[in-house]
Amino acid sequence: MPQIVPDTMTKTMPPYANACLMLADGTVFYGNGIGATGITAGEICFNTAMTGYQEVLTDLSFAGQIITFTFPHIGNVGCNDEDNEAVRPAASGLVLRELPTDPSNFRSESSFNDWLVAKGLTGIYGVDTRALTRHIRQAGAQNAVIFHAKKGEAINLEALQKALSACPDMTGRELAASVSTDKPYEWNQTAWTLGEGFGTLDKHSYHVVAIDYGEKLNILRRLAERGCKVTVVPATISAEDILKYKPDGIFLSNGPGDPAATGAYAVPVLKKLINSGVPMFGICLGHQLIGQALGGKTEKLKQGHRGANHPVKNLETGAVEITSQNHGFAVIADSLPADVKVTHVSLFDGTVEGLRSLSKPVFTVQYHPESSPGPHDSQYLFDLFVKSMQEAKCLSA
Repeated sequence: MPQIVPDTMTKTMPPYANACLMLADGTVFYGNGIGATGITAGEICFNTAMTGYQEVLTDLSFAGQIITFTFPHIGNVGCNDEDNEAVRPAASGLVLRELPTDPSNFRSESSFNDWLVAKGLTGIYGVDTRALTRHIRQAGAQNAVIFHAKKGEAINLEALQKALSACPDMTGRELAASVSTDKPYEWNQTAWTLGEGFGTLDKHSYHVVAIDYGEKLNILRRLAERGCKVTVVPATISAEDILKYKPDGIFLSNGPGDPAATGAYAVPVLKKLINSGVPMFGICLGHQLIGQALGGKTEKLKQGHRGANHPVKNLETGAVEITSQNHGFAVIADSLPADVKVTHVSLFDGTVEGLRSLSKPVFTVQYHPESSPGPHDSQYLFDLFVKSMQEAKCLSA
C-alpha cells in the first residue's frame, strides 16, 4: 500500500485514492483503504488513546461507530489473541493518519492489516485526523460512511450517500441486546501477567452476577482476581432469574447505544434488583442505566468522551484520577433525586462520572477502572465492590 499525503476535506478525488470517508454534513476525505474492502457506516467519533488500539476496536461499546484515532501511529505493534476485549468486534470502522508499519513487538501474532481483514473491519488511512477531529468537535457527532474499493473498482459517491441515508441515528438506538451473550456462562479467568499469561480462579469468596450489555473481558478478569466467581447473563434477563442465583453482588457492564433505549427494558429490572438490597456496581452503560433506575435521566453529548487520559475528580476523597473513557451519553446531574449522590465529575466539562445511592448499596462510575486500555488509577473501585459484598454478608450472618 502506498504512503500518501493527507488531504483536509478534499473536494476532488486525488489519483492515488482507493478509499473515501463521507460525513453526513457533506464533508469528504480521500485516502487509501485498510482492512476489509466494501462500505461501512456508523456514527463518527474520535479516540485520543496513544496505546491499546486492539482493545479499543474490540470494545463492544463502539458498536455502530467509526473510530478516528487521533494518535498517528496506530497498528505498529501488530495484534494478538490475548488483547481482545470481545471475540468479535462490533465497531463499524476506523480512520487513521498513517499507514501502519510492519509489527515490532515480541507479542505480535499478526500484522494490523491482516487482523482487520480477519475481523471484517473496514478502514481508511492517509486522512488528516487532526482536521477531522476538530471538525467533529465543532460540528458534533454525526453519521459517516467509509468506502474501501476493491482492486480496480471505482469509488462510488452515490453508493456512499445511499449508505449514509440508510444509517440510523445513535439517539434512540438500542444496541446492547445485539452484542450481549445469548445465554448465561461462568467466568473464572484472572488478569494477564508477562511470562505467565492469564490465570485461573481456583477458589472463590463471592458470587457475582454480571449483566452483559457489551461486557469487556478485562472487567470480568478484575472481578475474578478478587475472588469473585462470575456468572455472566444476557442483557434482557429478568430480575427474578438473576436473584435465583442468590448472588453476593450484581455487576452492570459497559455497552453501546442510547441508554434511554436500553433502559426501556432494563430499568424495570434494575429497580427490582436495587430494592432487593443486593450490592450493585455499574460501569459506563451500567452506570447510566442505574442512574435512570434511581430516578435520573440521560442526555447525548456533543462529541462524547473517548480516550485514556481523561481527568476525573473523586468528590468524596478529593483525588484526581486519570481515566479511560468511551461514552457518548451522560447522566444529567440535576435530574437525580436527593438520595443519590454524585461522587465523581469530569474535569473536562463537569459531567457526571460517578454515583452512589444513599439508601442502598449501589454505586457506579462512567469511566473504565479495568484499565484496558488506560492507567490503573481507578482499580480501587473493584475493591469497594468486594467490600460492599463483604459488609452485606456480615449483616446477613
